[in-house]
Amino acid sequence: MMLGILWRRVFVALVMAALLALAFFPWATDAPLTAANQAELQKYYTTAYQQQNAATQSEADSKYVRIAEEAAARLNIKGTVEEFARRYSLADKKVLDIGAGRGYLQDVVENYTGLDISPSARRFFHKKFVHASATYMPFPDGEFDAAWTIWVLEHVPNPEAALSEMRRVLKHHGLLLLGPAWDCTPWAAQGYPVRPYSDFSLAGKLIKASIPIHSTLSFLSKVPIRLLRYGAWAAMRQPTKFHYRRLTPNYDQYWMPDSDAVNSLDHYEAALWFISRGDDCLNCETAMHGWMDDNFPLIIRINKQAPAQ
Repeated sequence: MMLGILWRRVFVALVMAALLALAFFPWATDAPLTAANQAELQKYYTTAYQQQNAATQSEADSKYVRIAEEAAARLNIKGTVEEFARRYSLADKKVLDIGAGRGYLQDVVENYTGLDISPSARRFFHKKFVHASATYMPFPDGEFDAAWTIWVLEHVPNPEAALSEMRRVLKHHGLLLLGPAWDCTPWAAQGYPVRPYSDFSLAGKLIKASIPIHSTLSFLSKVPIRLLRYGAWAAMRQPTKFHYRRLTPNYDQYWMPDSDAVNSLDHYEAALWFISRGDDCLNCETAMHGWMDDNFPLIIRINKQAPAQ
């Protein structure tokens, strides 16, 4: 009797886990970016850093820049990057900043190159700046000893292409500090967490009220999804395809951080992508690390001479 009840509970738990995995599985993979998509992306980020005319709010006070700077200060992003450079002795190494924005990290190391999709960001740099996309970097293979990228990959429509480029431009045993905003939410685009209920229609109010439930279910789905992803790699032992969830960005109103995110990325999925290619995750214990651990950021050592695992 008791055994039968136990088996039924196990069965129900497995069914619930399967349903959660199905509902929240990151189905999206890279697809070719249309010319219209690329133009829209370029226009948005060019405008975000563009000098505004005297009749409008100053750039330093623009909402996009202000929110980004406040978040960076609150989370001590500069301190994190400085610790990365100190710990791995990068002071005299050749380093690339991917998605460099306003260049506030350019003095962390001496031999610095900043890369950004926005040509208008160039004026913030007193060190080398390159206008280019993270998915197509104008550098030879193995050009850099190290790279970092902070809050960038979630804004790249084809994130696996960007990861591949990062591996390409780094040397054998080159180091990568990978720090996107993990697990961006679909409700950030319309600012549901920060706007009052009075801003929304009935449908919007229901979405705002359901956020805690959705967040809990999304969190619970991590274990079954990660088990599936690990199991697929363990069975095949081939480089994994990078999976993520697509989001609809808001390029008209920047309500909160990640309103402009185009995808939602999983910390474990990114770690497994590198591990499956023979790279080392220096802050991951094993390929099965941290089923519920989403530390920021990943530290990867590129291993170009090892076969994919």
